[in-house]
Amino acid sequence: MKKYDLAVIGGGFAGVSAALAAARAGARVIIIEKSNCLGGAAVNCLVNPFMTYWTEIDGQRVDLAAGIFGEIIQKLKERNAIDGKRFLEEELKYILNRMVTEEKVDLLYHAYIFKTLKNEGRITAVSIATRSGEMTVEADYFIDATGDAQVAYLAGCPTVLGREPDHLCQPMTLCFRVGNVDVEKFYESKPRLKEAHAKSLAAGELQNPRENILVFRTPISNVLHFNTTRVVRKDPTSPEDVTQAELIAREQVYEIYEFMKKHADGMENSFLMMTAAEIGVRESRMIVGDYILTESDCKSCVKFDDAVVACNYDIDIHNPEGSGTSHYYFAPGTYYTIPYRSLIPKNADNLLVAGRCISSDHGAQASYRIMPVVCCIGEAAGSAMGLAIRNKTTVREVNVKQLQDVLKQNNAFIGI
Repeated sequence: MKKYDLAVIGGGFAGVSAALAAARAGARVIIIEKSNCLGGAAVNCLVNPFMTYWTEIDGQRVDLAAGIFGEIIQKLKERNAIDGKRFLEEELKYILNRMVTEEKVDLLYHAYIFKTLKNEGRITAVSIATRSGEMTVEADYFIDATGDAQVAYLAGCPTVLGREPDHLCQPMTLCFRVGNVDVEKFYESKPRLKEAHAKSLAAGELQNPRENILVFRTPISNVLHFNTTRVVRKDPTSPEDVTQAELIAREQVYEIYEFMKKHADGMENSFLMMTAAEIGVRESRMIVGDYILTESDCKSCVKFDDAVVACNYDIDIHNPEGSGTSHYYFAPGTYYTIPYRSLIPKNADNLLVAGRCISSDHGAQASYRIMPVVCCIGEAAGSAMGLAIRNKTTVREVNVKQLQDVLKQNNAFIGI
């Protein structure tokens, strides 16, 4: 296999935007993805809809997630594949395929990283498992967009798991869809469903500890989307724990579906349409980077000198131990920024991390982890790599002012 300027590991929103930004800067790029498509959590875990990524400043809506994410939204609109924040996953897969192939980004699907090769602070190659056995991909630079900081971890960069001091992570969730629902009847009966659910939960009759039933409309009129299973006290980086989480979550899916058929209207002729291909992970490893973004930074709406992303999604913490979800909402017109230093892992000179596993604490991660924001983190990482490749520098030597200028020129909002 040919050698690349940049190898991006992970083809979710962070990885796609990173690859696009670097390719547009002239880099030879490959995306290595474990599944059969691009889109990450949106397509593999059915994470839908997009969470709110805008605010109002001086009476005008301002999209804090813009740039490449804005391009993706526009393409979804052109294909009538988005309704507000709700989108069609199959259309998203097609759009992302077209975007990366148009920029001549190489793709390698069904490939899972299991080893890195490193020499004096630089990763030289990654080993991946494929259907034909082990394959080695060489590159001058790497972006870890795995969501779990897998590349950084394998390269010996320090990471942390979950919250301090117990290292518990936010719960995992298996999303599912129910078809042939009379949606209006269902919503009319929601108060009765809510009351019955609370009573059964209090009586200990349900396996799922979640305090409510979280449901969303979809662009398809008779289909409902449920993000309501909750698997707690499992380690998302442990293959044994994730296997158990999948089994537990599927039991919860059937439990809550049968419960709704009994206590809600509009479900009489419904059917369990699908569960996600894999369980959704809100939080796992995070790198220890050159700067650790904190919950306090977010609440203080800090604007860093090396800001590359802006965010104001609430600090949304699903209880790692059981029921309950806490929220800290940002006032309209306010936001914090994410510094470039939080993308730089320790112990590596040619690696950046993009997505929900950048350097932060548990509280900060609960805010920036949403797909629109990780897309912007990916664009920042890819843009930085474009400069590093052009100037033959380490990731720490990237000129941040030049990086910010590139992001602004490409319609990203960075808050400074």
